[in-house]
Amino acid sequence: MTTVLSQKGQIVLPVPIRQRLNLVAGDDFEVTIEDEETITLRRISQPANLGLVDWLLACPSSFDVPPRDRDDSQPVRL
Repeated sequence: MTTVLSQKGQIVLPVPIRQRLNLVAGDDFEVTIEDEETITLRRISQPANLGLVDWLLACPSSFDVPPRDRDDSQPVRL
């Protein structure tokens, strides 16, 4: 498969490649130059919050969530 570099410096990945790799708009990529003829494009996107829970659970000290005061106010009517 081939593709063309646009005047804006953009390269379109052909549909079969996007489908096979489940690529979607907004995926992030790392671009590296291997040699004078080879450019490597590697997807680096990760699902939002990947590993966040593990990171929070690894917190070195415990913490308490302070109690909240009761709020008896009424919502603003529009």
